[in-house]
Amino acid sequence: MRVFLFVLLWIIQPPKVEVLEKKQYLALVEKGYAVIDVRTPEEYEEGHIGGAKNINVKSEAFVTEIEKFSKSDTILVYCRSGRRSLYAAQVMVSFGFQKIYDLEGGFLKWESE
Repeated sequence: MRVFLFVLLWIIQPPKVEVLEKKQYLALVEKGYAVIDVRTPEEYEEGHIGGAKNINVKSEAFVTEIEKFSKSDTILVYCRSGRRSLYAAQVMVSFGFQKIYDLEGGFLKWESE
């Protein structure tokens, strides 16, 4: 019965992407969770969050690269302003990832505060 309820709740409320403010996001970065910068390599080279792995959401290799992570891992994503990373996070959820966090306002907000 428990399993049935869990599956039912999961179907009714599938995993969602949580958008975090910089302070909350930074706390997770400091805990050592995987950070994925979904911008282009050129944008990444101009500046990025320390320790972030660059996986361009617009590249053909995006899905192949994200599949190297465990679906149960906590993963932090960000882009320049938050649009591409939200899209990337939604793609990841569709592939079965459970704990995806997006940086509100993206790297622009990260740098501005």
